[in-house]
Amino acid sequence: MDNELALMQELTNTQGPPGFEARIQAVMKKHLSSVTDQIVKDNLGSIAGKIGENGPKILLAGHLDEVGFMVTHITKDGFLRFIPLGGWWGHVMLAQKVQVLTEKRDLTGVIGSKAPHILTLEERKNVLEIDKMFIDIGATSREEAESFGVQVGDPIATTCPFEVLPNSKMLLARNWDNRAGCYVALKTLEQLKQKNTPNTVYAGATVQEEVGLRGAETLANKVKPDIAFALDVGVAGDTPGMQEKEDHKSLGKGPLLGFLDRTIIAHRKLRDLVVKTAKENNIPYQVDIMTGGGTDAGKFHLSNIGVPTMVVSVPARYIHSNVSIVHRDDLDHAVKLLTAVIGKLDQDTYSQLI
Repeated sequence: MDNELALMQELTNTQGPPGFEARIQAVMKKHLSSVTDQIVKDNLGSIAGKIGENGPKILLAGHLDEVGFMVTHITKDGFLRFIPLGGWWGHVMLAQKVQVLTEKRDLTGVIGSKAPHILTLEERKNVLEIDKMFIDIGATSREEAESFGVQVGDPIATTCPFEVLPNSKMLLARNWDNRAGCYVALKTLEQLKQKNTPNTVYAGATVQEEVGLRGAETLANKVKPDIAFALDVGVAGDTPGMQEKEDHKSLGKGPLLGFLDRTIIAHRKLRDLVVKTAKENNIPYQVDIMTGGGTDAGKFHLSNIGVPTMVVSVPARYIHSNVSIVHRDDLDHAVKLLTAVIGKLDQDTYSQLI
């Protein structure tokens, strides 16, 4: 396994549900510190590495958190009730293994419900509500579950190890949303460190994106960027059953440039600069126009007096589930594009954008 794959494995195998990002923040800090000794953090846990001291301030950030759950109740028979942290759909949850992250140790559990054999025909037609589910950790009583270390309020993470598929460009992991953005931020900072960038760059990741873009607001308030890039994943449309369109987003055809979503309309001049740079460098890209959903860009561009902001994502299959797939070329092309764009953003170029 090469160094890049090893980094992806470490990022994706490390847990970090919203509000409980300490483990993945420590991994990010370790890798940021290998590039720069200038580490910036806000008081919620968002983190960035800084390089450069002159020119406009550029912020590029993924988000540390992944969709997960929280324990809300332990039944008298030792089963765990829970609520989602981030967006979940009941169909992708049943019979999936999870890890309950207690203070003592991590406990394996499985999400269960009433057996399908005893459901009525009408019940089988509907998506099971999450409040009808439970997590089985093998305890036989509330007391035994508590002896294992479980407490109300403990976070719960999905479980699925990183894997390179037979087509070695296809990479499987449980939480590309948004360890992909974390990876792109780290690799872009690494590339920029080797160059004499005409600006000051802050690269890292925010907390609590999946529950309201919270760390994006606090990190932007800390950094006060002049330009920002939100690094995330987008929905791939290249699987059976997706609407057939010529412009559907496919793995391996380049990063997604977000022109619009529910939280932001991309800054026109910055958008044009990114597209022009991609064409000049023969970097493939795909345009992403999405009427729902949003990213940290929704908070970045509204911070201070307004920040020209762009979303640069990679397409991913099966996000907000226990497993997802991305294409390695898309990650590499995102790094290449961001490196080229940021290399252009000197004071004169920035002045022409605003």
